[in-house]
Amino acid sequence: MLYEKYIRVLCIDLENEKVRIDHREDLCEYLGGVGVASRLLEENMRPDLDPLDPAQPVIFAIGALSTIFPVMTKTVAMFVSPLTGELGESYAGGRLAMAMFNAGFDALLITGKAKHPKYLAITHNDVHFRDARALWGSNSDADTGRIIRDREPGTGKRSIIRIGSAGENLVSFASVCVDTYRHFGRLGLGACLGSKHLKAISVIGGRSLPIQNFKEYFKTYREIADKCMKTEMMAKYHDAGTPINIEPLNAAGGLPTLNLSSTRFDDADKVSGEVFAEKHLVRKMACTGCPVGCIHIGQFRRQFSDDGYEYEAVSVGYDYELIYALGTFLGIGSPEHILGLIECVEIAGMDAMSTGVALGYATEALQTGLITEADTLHPLAFGEFEPYRKAIASLARGDTEFYRALGRGVRHASSVYGGEDFAMQIGGNEMPGYHTGYGSLVGAAVGARHSHLCNGGYAVDQAKKPLTEEQLVDKLFEEETERCMVNSLVMCLFARKVYDRETILSAMHSVSLDLTNEDLDTIAKRIYMTKLRIKKALNFDFEAVKLPRRYFKTPALDVTLDEDTANRMISLYKAKTDEFLTEALG
Repeated sequence: MLYEKYIRVLCIDLENEKVRIDHREDLCEYLGGVGVASRLLEENMRPDLDPLDPAQPVIFAIGALSTIFPVMTKTVAMFVSPLTGELGESYAGGRLAMAMFNAGFDALLITGKAKHPKYLAITHNDVHFRDARALWGSNSDADTGRIIRDREPGTGKRSIIRIGSAGENLVSFASVCVDTYRHFGRLGLGACLGSKHLKAISVIGGRSLPIQNFKEYFKTYREIADKCMKTEMMAKYHDAGTPINIEPLNAAGGLPTLNLSSTRFDDADKVSGEVFAEKHLVRKMACTGCPVGCIHIGQFRRQFSDDGYEYEAVSVGYDYELIYALGTFLGIGSPEHILGLIECVEIAGMDAMSTGVALGYATEALQTGLITEADTLHPLAFGEFEPYRKAIASLARGDTEFYRALGRGVRHASSVYGGEDFAMQIGGNEMPGYHTGYGSLVGAAVGARHSHLCNGGYAVDQAKKPLTEEQLVDKLFEEETERCMVNSLVMCLFARKVYDRETILSAMHSVSLDLTNEDLDTIAKRIYMTKLRIKKALNFDFEAVKLPRRYFKTPALDVTLDEDTANRMISLYKAKTDEFLTEALG
């Protein structure tokens, strides 16, 4: 807690409908955010049980600087991932961080399973266990949020997170919707909540906490806000947004296309960030506490009746990852159709990247005869919108045995039906939108949650600076460790250039958190060691990561990668982590 010498944890037992508040002085050395969440996960997880066992914990945590400085907007969720069987870590913006801060909680620790569907209504002085049976089966979209908002009166900053049918049906990459346009997307948090019969959580924060040294704080705040708004550091995120990357990546040969059978998309110019902005962008939004406004809302028309030209306008959020996963990866070259698929994924409540990659695998498995249309129910084909639209609903419901297997991820589905060479996953997590070189591939393989955001390996590739294998491994390790500290604050990673070490220390000092660079190094290492211990307890083995052969057949930035080289670099990284843990123990 700000100005306190403890971390305030709200512990919620769903089975017995009991709560307690822990004041944890020992957690202060983890700073906040991912540090606190990692330590709570390590303390409470059960490695001997299935990831969806009710005894497994779900943790939400905000950071040491959450909401009081620009772009410090994220909340982290930590859990045992039903998709990979190991560390689950996901981030979302929206209003949740500020709602938790104003409610007076640094972290929520949720265990057990409710006797029937419930939602939690949390305020700064109470927790209610509400009956959600009438909401079970509803979508994760705005309607669920509206119903809960109408039922829960209160003043202050409010956030409502909820799951859809995919979470209720325990799809391993089910997401959690946060305030309509933000999500805990990757690694299956939605299934974790579904396994607990937890439909939603409403948090209302009405507490006020005055800043003690306001003059120094405001000076620092203005300096940071000016860096965000008056320099080019974050301009692209506000303007066309991350979709601006479509055409450059396509031109360079790094844009995953047609289930990664190519890294160039013939219709990239039709689905570029500029086209989306010029023809479909209707609104820009920001997470609470962010002056940038990177949330881009696109609109498309949909006919809902054949009589009398009946149309409705549908608005959905879009970004680079969604255009890649539900566009280029599936051969969809129409912005209207991409937005339509995004809406389907939103309604079902699934991670868009995993969904797109799953459908890409299913399409190729159907084409090659590994499965039949009796398995897919719909004639999946690259470039065809309507079959994909229907398949998303079938996947969320688990309409066939094949869809139930696919709902456990492409690694599992390919182990049952074949096609492991073109099931595009890394460590069980479906690939992100970058096939740029060894940085993106090895970075995701060794990353704590197998995400491109663990260590930014894709950015290392695009810098095109020649590195030896050892140098690249060192760079991935250093960035992975640094991001552990950054994510303890918790900032939006779009602002990582704004918050250099000097800026971080200045911001912390202005609110009486007096640390040094050496302290930040120590915190970063402490958090990363905690993650590595968690992964080891969950039986993760670097050497067991099997990379699909297609990564070594389809060129990345026009270079064909070598499988032995990639595996050698993974081994080098493993040796580095072994040495890291040995030094820590010794």
